[in-house]
Amino acid sequence: MDAAAKPRTTRIQVQKRELILDAALDVFSTNGFRGSTIDQIADAAGMSKPNLLYYFKSKEDIHTTLIERLLETWLAPLHEIDDIGDPMTELRAYIRRKLEMARDYPRESRLFANEILQGAPRIMPLLEDQLKSLVDEKAHIIKGWMRDGKIAQTDPRHLIFAIWATTQHYADFDVQVRAVLGPDRGGDGRFDDAARFLEQLFLEGLRP
Repeated sequence: MDAAAKPRTTRIQVQKRELILDAALDVFSTNGFRGSTIDQIADAAGMSKPNLLYYFKSKEDIHTTLIERLLETWLAPLHEIDDIGDPMTELRAYIRRKLEMARDYPRESRLFANEILQGAPRIMPLLEDQLKSLVDEKAHIIKGWMRDGKIAQTDPRHLIFAIWATTQHYADFDVQVRAVLGPDRGGDGRFDDAARFLEQLFLEGLRP
């Protein structure tokens, strides 16, 4: 069929796909890929299984769509690190953006963590290509800051890993964080507290 002759996607179809993806995000982030079924996703979306399969051909299709979207969103803060910016300002902004994502996208964070814990069977090519290329690019920028004496010598990739680990903790282990902080400190302000601490932890350690 000629591309121009393909039927247009209607607004209702777009809305249905988004409804399915949102329901699937709940199911996958709770049960993981292996523990989730099409029936569970259909129930969460409030539609029949045949209706769901009109929009997505399989559980794998839904999961792949979610992961591809997630990686685009997840990597956006790393893309924004600018080589001509002040290193401390750039890294402080990166830490803040990653914590904002932990606050605003906890389901996506758990979805990604579940996939990684299973050995990344469905996204390994993306990790080895897209993610690795971006980290290599930003590691080169960080090394440039070190050569110029703007920040202390360190391993740039492990610095990025450490920022990922500490910021994403507030999404993946949110229940634990709130329980340990208690009712007085476990509210929304915990992210501001975390940002101040992580900025001190990382930025003071990187001062030349």
